[in-house]
Amino acid sequence: MANVMLLFLSILAIINRTTLIVLAHEPSPLQDFCVADFKNPVRVNGFACLDQKQVTADNFLFRGLNIAGNTSNPLGVFVNRPTVLEIPGLNTLGISTVRVDYSPQGLVPPHRHPRATEILTVLEGTVLAGFITSDNGPENRLISKVLHKGDAFVFPFGLVHFQQNVGEENAVTIAFLSGQNPGVIPIANSVFGSDPPINSDVLAKAFKIDKSVVNKLRAPYK
Repeated sequence: MANVMLLFLSILAIINRTTLIVLAHEPSPLQDFCVADFKNPVRVNGFACLDQKQVTADNFLFRGLNIAGNTSNPLGVFVNRPTVLEIPGLNTLGISTVRVDYSPQGLVPPHRHPRATEILTVLEGTVLAGFITSDNGPENRLISKVLHKGDAFVFPFGLVHFQQNVGEENAVTIAFLSGQNPGVIPIANSVFGSDPPINSDVLAKAFKIDKSVVNKLRAPYK
């Protein structure tokens, strides 16, 4: 009986340690800041720290989020997304921001951030925002809401989500993400525009469409 109990406790200890490893994400900083040193070739999970004697206020500054972007493109949106690459002082702090401008019906198509949760706030206009739940339930549910000026909406970590201006006027949103470099995986671009391309048979079977449709969907990305 003692051996069984010891084995049980050992398994619990392993599970506990594994859980801690799985939940680990952008650990708390061990110093006031770690401004990214882009010239240093050393990479761990971020950039090496610039010598603090070389740090200036400009390392923590980004200008331009007040400037409207050009939305005269097929999607009708402009994304201004400063990350650690534009704000070196973000390094190790686990946060970034993004401004999106939308023309009427402008769309940020379904995408996901592999390294971040996002909270979106509407500054101007009327925006439909939604995300798709994972398949750990009975179905992939769409959870969406029409947002107005001053409303905020959360996109959970890593889930596919989208935004669209459903008003008659231009719209503006700003969002904050729990990652210094959250990454963006546009679903359509990634699937149909990968390099090298995914086998047409794979896509045709996955989407239950003819291969000619696959080729048509690929055309804009070639």
